[in-house]
Amino acid sequence: MSVFRSNKEIYAQIIDDNNGTTLVAASSRDKELSKSKGTKTEIANLVGKAVAEKAKKAGIEAVAFDRGGNLYHGRVKSLAEGAREAGLKF
Repeated sequence: MSVFRSNKEIYAQIIDDNNGTTLVAASSRDKELSKSKGTKTEIANLVGKAVAEKAKKAGIEAVAFDRGGNLYHGRVKSLAEGAREAGLKF
C-alpha cells in the first residue's frame, strides 16, 4: 500500500509491484469521502478504512505499507490505523 500526502488531500493505493498495476485505490477526493466533515486526520482515517474495504472485496488481506517518505505520524498514522481497524494486515 502506497500513501501520498499533499497539503490538502491524502491518497492510498494498493499496487502489484510484479505487474506494475494498481489493484485498488482510495483518496480524500472520492465522492463518498469528499462530503465528509472533520479534520484532515479524521478524513485520513476514513480513507484508510475505504481502501481496506476495497482490498477485502478484491481478495487482498495483507500488504506492505509504504509511507512515501513521510514520517509515521499525523495523517499517515491515522490512515494506517483506519486500514488496520477495517481488517487489513501489514
